[in-house]
Parts: sequence; structure tokens; C-alpha cells
Amino acid sequence: MQSDAPIAPTPHQLAWQRAETGAFFHFGVNTFHGQEWSDGTLPASSFDPTDLDAEQWAETARAAGARYAIITAKHHDGFCLWPTKTTDYSVASSPWKDGKGDVVGELAAACRAAGLGFGVYLSPWDRHAPEYADPAAYTELYTEQIRELCTWYGPLMELWFDGAGSDGYAYDWTAIMAVARKHQPDAMVFNMGDPTIRWVGNEDGLAADPVEYVVDHTQMSNYTVVTAEFAEALYLPPECDVSIRRGWFWHPDDEPKSLEHLLAIHYRSVGLGANLLLNLPPDTRGRIPDADVARVAEFGAEVTRRFGTPAATAELARDESHDDTWTASFGGPVTFDHIRLREDLTDGQRVVRHVVRAGDRVLAEGLTVGAGRVHLTEPVTADELTVEVVGEGAVLESFEVFETGVRELPQVPEGYRAPTDRPDA
Repeated sequence: MQSDAPIAPTPHQLAWQRAETGAFFHFGVNTFHGQEWSDGTLPASSFDPTDLDAEQWAETARAAGARYAIITAKHHDGFCLWPTKTTDYSVASSPWKDGKGDVVGELAAACRAAGLGFGVYLSPWDRHAPEYADPAAYTELYTEQIRELCTWYGPLMELWFDGAGSDGYAYDWTAIMAVARKHQPDAMVFNMGDPTIRWVGNEDGLAADPVEYVVDHTQMSNYTVVTAEFAEALYLPPECDVSIRRGWFWHPDDEPKSLEHLLAIHYRSVGLGANLLLNLPPDTRGRIPDADVARVAEFGAEVTRRFGTPAATAELARDESHDDTWTASFGGPVTFDHIRLREDLTDGQRVVRHVVRAGDRVLAEGLTVGAGRVHLTEPVTADELTVEVVGEGAVLESFEVFETGVRELPQVPEGYRAPTDRPDA
């Protein structure tokens, strides 16, 4: 729902939206057992990557066009990828680096060196911790895990709270978020607690028009119809999470998605004004597999080829006699087949519908614009276009055109859905 009076984002929300693409790294004991979900009983001794290279992860993320990266510091099984003092179910009890390793620390350092923002996924649901049966005891454990992650690794761009398995459990989010906000006040908070961003609602990486930034609830997970309702609407732009493979964790028989599939995801996430979070699961070596690295490089290069350098950036002027009409002037004829519009979101999201015309011919139309809206058009040569925007006080920030040679939108394979099977809790 869109409120009557637009709610303005914070500068940190706008900066996060401008980042557009992030990388997700699902890694843990599951990696070494071919599992997606485990119940907290897999031995810590089984975690033993032979050639972990966090710099390779960061380089692969950059090749995908990512500007930030998130690691599953603790998945639902409770195994911690940092030497936490809250449990012995962690890398400190593994043979990797004789129990002196820290995956979170290595990736944090690699991201800093690569110029990437860094974030952590910390599952609220913990299938290993005996304290989980006692909400008060678990609050003490979980807030201490939050404190460690928020104070040991420098600035965090995002805290990722997965709602899977948590329906019906009463977390003390006031206490949890007090610790997070004390130590990382600028971090984006995903979907739970005191959220500043939200889940798009599927694990296929796909948004749909309209992409609304102001909502009064969020969805918990694929595995329940439960939602978190807010007392008032909040500015919560969506993040589209999807794995490059079918599963979230590495499996030897999985393969990366095709280039066309990844491009289709890009058009239907970033191209609709949502952020994309692409999962790149390391294998048992602790490296991103060669096939995934190659596909990511191919994907990033093609996105850059299409949208890295505009054929022209228009000069925008509002029609003095028609407040909802803008003229986009190029200063001379330009040929293009894609359009990218951006809305000025400083005072909130306002555009609810837009139409782009060359003379009397409609080239593109849709609902929201937001942080960025991409349209494929027929090949056109023009020196001026008009844009009609519906939405009180709507302001366009930029209007670019691109000549890519592309004539058809890439498609998600027919019938594809990310797996949503889960074990009994």
C-alpha cells in the first residue's frame, strides 16, 4: 500500500538502494553434508574447508556487479562461522585452522579490501542451542551473538534476519534491536525486528510491478503465511534473494543458472527498482566453484555491456502547463533500445504510473519507477521524448537510454521455482 503522504527514506536506505546488487554466501556444516537444512546435530568436526579463500569470494561478488556481501554467520542449525563465546558449536571446535579460524573475519577483511559493504545473516531460529526452548535464556544468548558480530568486524551494511522456522516464537526484538542499534545504527535491518528493508516475498529473485517502498507488513518466509504487521506504514524497499544454483548451499550435482536466467532475474529485480541479492555458495574447498565464477563473470560483463554506459543522458524539464509531463531532451538524434528512469526518492516514493512517448507513440509504460526502472523498447532514433508521471509531487531524477542490440527480454525458464521444501521443525 502507498500512503497518502509519502514517507521519506533515510540517507542510509537511499545509499543501500543505490547499491542495487549484493552477494550472499551460504556456507557452514551443511556444505559438508549435502544438506540445505540440518537440525543442529551435525558435528562441528565436519567443518573443514581445504582451501578457503575469502578474497576469491569478494572478487567473484565484484564480478557479479555486487556492491555489498552477506555471510550466513549462523544458519538455522546454530553452527557459528566465527569463534563466538556463546557456544562451542562453532569454527573454534572444528579442525579448520586448528580451531583458530574465523570465516566472518576473513570475509569482512576481504570485503573491505575489495570496496564492498559487509553484512551478516544471523538466524533467529537455532536448532542446536538448548537455550532456544527458554525465550528469556535465548534472548541473552542471541543478543550476545549480535553484540559480537556488531563489535568485532567493523561497520556492517546489513543485518539479515531470516524468518524461516520462527513463526509462533516470541523473540524479544526490543532487547535484540537495542544491542544492534547501539553498535551498528546505520546498518540496514532485513525484514524482522526493527526492519529498514524487506523480503520481496519469494526466493526466485523476482519483484513485480508495482514495487512499493511503503508497506504496513512484511512476510516471514516461504514456509508460512504469517506476516509481521506494523502499527503504521514504513519505508521498506525490497531485496530479492536468489541462489545462482538451485540450492542455497553447495551441492556437487547442482549447476549455475544460465546467463539468460540470471539476466531475467536482473530485469525483474534491479530493473523494477528492487535490490538483488545473488547467492554464491562456496564448496567444500571454501571456494566459489569454477563454473559459478565463469557464469558470474559472464553475467556481470553482460549487465555492464547493456547498462554500464548510456547512449545518452537526457536533460529533463517539467512542462510548465502540465505538472505531470516531463520532456527528456538529448540535444540531437540518438538511437536506443532500452530506457532507464530514476525517481528522486529524497522525499519518498511518489510515482504510481508512468508512460514514455516518442511523439504520439507509446514506447514504454508501467507503474512504479523508484530507484530505477528499465524498459526494453523497439529500436528508436529520437532527439526528444516525453514522460507522463502520475503521482502527487513526483520528480524524475534521471532519464537514460541505451543501445544494446537486444530485441527480446530474457525469460525465466518456464515452470522454474526455487525449492521451498523444509524439514519438520
